[in-house]
Amino acid sequence: MLKYAFMQNAFIVSFFIGILCPLIGIFLVLRRYSLIGDTLAHASLTGITLGLVTGVNPIIGAFTFTSAAGALIEALRNYFKEYSDLILSIVLSLSVGIAITLMSSGLIRTNAEAYLFGSILTVSTSDVITVIVLSFFAVTVLAVLYHKLLYITLDEDIAYVIGIRVKTINYIFSILVAATIAVSIKIVGILVLSSMIALPVAAALQLHVGFKRTVFFSICFGIADIMLGLVCSYYLNVAPGGFTALISVFMLLLVLILKKLRSPF
Repeated sequence: MLKYAFMQNAFIVSFFIGILCPLIGIFLVLRRYSLIGDTLAHASLTGITLGLVTGVNPIIGAFTFTSAAGALIEALRNYFKEYSDLILSIVLSLSVGIAITLMSSGLIRTNAEAYLFGSILTVSTSDVITVIVLSFFAVTVLAVLYHKLLYITLDEDIAYVIGIRVKTINYIFSILVAATIAVSIKIVGILVLSSMIALPVAAALQLHVGFKRTVFFSICFGIADIMLGLVCSYYLNVAPGGFTALISVFMLLLVLILKKLRSPF
């Protein structure tokens, strides 16, 4: 399996996805923003189609447009403070509308639909380099903003009172989410990307071990989920994204069952 260059590339990319998705996901889940990840994942399809039309690397296109979509969500929060789900519907409608229009226009000569489900075969060396750069960028910014993001996650109002620039950091965090999505779409696929963002975190939260250890176990679950999904999908000849989502669900159920068995009641 590892004798093939595309599998080597896939394993490298998967390792970074396994780290980055739960690392971003922990903040999204605790802030009850899981659906933002799903909305931006669908928005990335527009970035991909724009990249394919203009000749730009689709991952860069996805990162650019998803960053803009994340910034739009933050901007709209000022106008729809009590209707956060409505904001997601607006951005999702805009993104999917543009993507479908471009895909049906005949301007795209390659198959953009492959990005919906994820594919091992499409991961090139240039994609690996792009993924590594975006991953290091996201992890570095997260490390710098870690404590401020933690304050905002626990209580946004208190974070604002103690002097943290909440809006600015929220915009930056949107860019980090965009980077995570851009990194992940080729392997995981757009339709099931939210599973890698939310489910490893959901499994780790069942352990009740404190924030830092929850982050650590989220990453462990994330790497295990995507590596198992990649290996199994190769031998079963199925899309890696879908099978990774199934393994993520299975892993969460396994944790819940073990937790129940250990509980005296």
